[in-house]
Amino acid sequence: MRSVLHFLRRGGLGLTIAAWLTAGSFAAEQSSDVPAWLRDHIGEGDGQITQVVLQRARALYLRKVKEGVVKNSCYFAMDATRPNDLGDGKLGRRFYIICEAERSFHAISAGHGSGRNLKGIADFANGRECAKNFGNALDSYLTAGGAYVTAETKTSFKGYYRDSAKQDAVLVRSFVQFDGEGETANARERAIGGHAAVVLKDICLRRNPRCPYAKENGYVPFGIRLDYPGGRSDGCTSWSPSDAEQIIPMLKDNPTTVYIYPESADIESIAQTVSTHRSLSSAGLYWNAFCLKQIGSPKFWSKDILGPILARYHRDPEAPPRPPPICKP
Repeated sequence: MRSVLHFLRRGGLGLTIAAWLTAGSFAAEQSSDVPAWLRDHIGEGDGQITQVVLQRARALYLRKVKEGVVKNSCYFAMDATRPNDLGDGKLGRRFYIICEAERSFHAISAGHGSGRNLKGIADFANGRECAKNFGNALDSYLTAGGAYVTAETKTSFKGYYRDSAKQDAVLVRSFVQFDGEGETANARERAIGGHAAVVLKDICLRRNPRCPYAKENGYVPFGIRLDYPGGRSDGCTSWSPSDAEQIIPMLKDNPTTVYIYPESADIESIAQTVSTHRSLSSAGLYWNAFCLKQIGSPKFWSKDILGPILARYHRDPEAPPRPPPICKP
């Protein structure tokens, strides 16, 4: 299998002028006219994309190209009904990078929103393997399916950590903001986007006034680096650090579309069909069979329903967050 780097060099970063012109011509096509080479990737097996996800992702991309919003020759899709962490270090491939001008298709792993368990109030938490709960409420930490366009990239300092060579290293993480429409229109308010699945844990504060990242008091955070490609996120799309290093540069000043399945209408139709014990195929519906067996039935938590619940939760008195301790010598 070609590496993501080789793939993106051909289909993302190293496009020829002819490829760009070809990308622009896609706007004149109908979304149902899927090229033969791309149809070969349709299916429910590992590394494949289901027809409904591809058709919707492609239709969104062609529409945004036609509107002049997108010129990037690649577009993204994600099937959040598929499993994420398969165990034994194996990850499910459910995020798709499609570059039709170069006839390139690549499937990689991506995390889903963790949700939350508000003790005694509401439990809408997701496990690492399959997502059951989806939603678009602020502070819900849930994935919201639908249409997005990538926007600006923000890079922020997270702190220092000790690398494999026992040297101090800096963790700087980039975040690609998504802008949504319809039910995902509050993506910016929710700070929804794409980033590497890496974070610092067990943080303490170390005095280093000469560091350009130091706060006014001269301290900088220091912690243990944790890569979590098989983990969950706060509702964002998280990629492995190596994949993020290849994906994020191809979006610099060059937006593209991201379609995430399922949307709320899909979830509601699936839940209703499951409740009547009908098969999804007979109803013309799709959900990954393995995950549907794991979760039983999915649920969409709209901001109108979950928003007031979260607001009530935040009104309750909470202990103020403790600042990180000072690092021991």
